[in-house]
Amino acid sequence: MKKYILIGLTICSNYIIAQQTLDTIYANDKKNVALFFPNQIRQGITGMENFVFTYNREKEQYFGLLQATPGTESNLLAITNDGQVYTYILKYSDTLQKLNYFIKKSESIGNEKPETIESAELEEVNKKGDNINLYYRRYSEYLLKSKLYTMTTKRKHGMVLKLLKVAYNK
Repeated sequence: MKKYILIGLTICSNYIIAQQTLDTIYANDKKNVALFFPNQIRQGITGMENFVFTYNREKEQYFGLLQATPGTESNLLAITNDGQVYTYILKYSDTLQKLNYFIKKSESIGNEKPETIESAELEEVNKKGDNINLYYRRYSEYLLKSKLYTMTTKRKHGMVLKLLKVAYNK
């Protein structure tokens, strides 16, 4: 029995979706590593001071340059002008295998702007909302027409508190 449970868990664990692993970009202090993005870079931030990511802040361009000094690994967060967010692990290496990275739009981890709901989807949501409003309107009318009777009464300091018929919704 334990074998079957273990085999089932192993098979199911293959289908678990986790955060995608980040690519690693290696840089050093002798050469510039160029990163080419699908859209102009609006913002680029590194996590540690031993990594420097430079890009043209006045006139947005498609590429940025990365340099590093020996130290701990870090990360790079880059946002393009269309709101796409890219993130990478940065490591220092004395020898570089690659000097140019061409980044695809599919490597984006998401968009900084919230997704807008299409008008057709919005109409569908409104229809559902109308159905709910209609239901509550009819239920309220039913409660108002039904006979009210007192379940209990409490009197204290000249005030009267009455609990009328209890109604449950769904």
